[in-house]
Amino acid sequence: MSVSDQAEPVERAGGDNDHHHRARRCRPDVPRGAVPASDGILLVDKPQGLTSHDVVGATRRLAATRKVGHAGTLDPMATGLLLLGVGRATRFLTYLVGADKTYAATIRLGLETTTEDAEGEVTAAHGCRIDDLSGDRLQKALAGLTGQIQQVPSAVSAIKVDGVRAYKRVRDGQDVELEARPVTIHELRLTGEPRQAGVDLAGTAAGGVSTGAETDGAEGEVQVVDLDVVVSCSSGTYVRALARDLGQALGCGAHLTALRRTGVGPFDVGQASTLIELSKQVETDAVTPDPRGAATVPLEEVARRCFERLALTEPEARGLRHGQPLDAAVLERAEAPEGRLGEVASKGISRQRVVAGFAPDGRLVALLRHQGSRARPVLVLDPA
Repeated sequence: MSVSDQAEPVERAGGDNDHHHRARRCRPDVPRGAVPASDGILLVDKPQGLTSHDVVGATRRLAATRKVGHAGTLDPMATGLLLLGVGRATRFLTYLVGADKTYAATIRLGLETTTEDAEGEVTAAHGCRIDDLSGDRLQKALAGLTGQIQQVPSAVSAIKVDGVRAYKRVRDGQDVELEARPVTIHELRLTGEPRQAGVDLAGTAAGGVSTGAETDGAEGEVQVVDLDVVVSCSSGTYVRALARDLGQALGCGAHLTALRRTGVGPFDVGQASTLIELSKQVETDAVTPDPRGAATVPLEEVARRCFERLALTEPEARGLRHGQPLDAAVLERAEAPEGRLGEVASKGISRQRVVAGFAPDGRLVALLRHQGSRARPVLVLDPA
């Protein structure tokens, strides 16, 4: 396996969907770090218009290493928090990709699009007025999409159907029907009053969006309602699909017009840096007598915030460094994580308890799992 393959274990799982491929490719012009960055996590505030892979590419230059990967993609239209692993931290991403996510989103009621967001072509313009949402109709529809639900992913997602990405099948003119999958919506609520707006379909068409599909008699300007919402959800949730399903529940159709990821597990976008800020930090660091490279969050801090913490004895730490399991009873000594905990587990791994083992000197030795009568290391980060 090449270094590049190791650096992006999540890129293939998340993938870039159809309108990722249509997005204008913007390669950020960033400086190269004077020295490779330390192993750890970078919190990046992704700008609109870049793919997640664009940000990974820029970070490889900033961090002066090819070993960079991310813990979950964002569409080019979306902004907000990307968790990037640098160096040995790329191996850590498997255990972060399944963390709960939080988003700020805007949903437009009254228009449907091919991609269920603003980058797609309008397929139906039913229109919507605030009066249509009288009483508790809107709140009931939001409540119906909260909790444990079965969600059908977007047809232009990167999910594979018989080995081929769904978005590619759609692009090739095939009808794609994906199976519903369980997700958990912890919170779906309005953050402001609904806003009435008018959309000029003729003007939209002039901008390159087709309105050749059914428009329910709408001509010229169509009345729509914009909703600002906060979404807290399990990994694997498609916010575009939530917008689609809300429109279906209200009978007017809907799509997503804005999306910003504000949280991933215990990490908040307020702690993230933009590519511009990271560039300035790297440039300043490069002219110091002892450059340290791009500033990362050390793995020890990430583990303390994401997982239960187990203080190991020196013999226990020595055994784990050699890949040896411990008696499961040691897990009873584990303490709660330091930060706000969103559920952290890989979508590809059953959601089992993961514990971070620390040596007496504070070094992160390994991540452990309870298996039978043993606590077995699933990832040794400080080998002998």
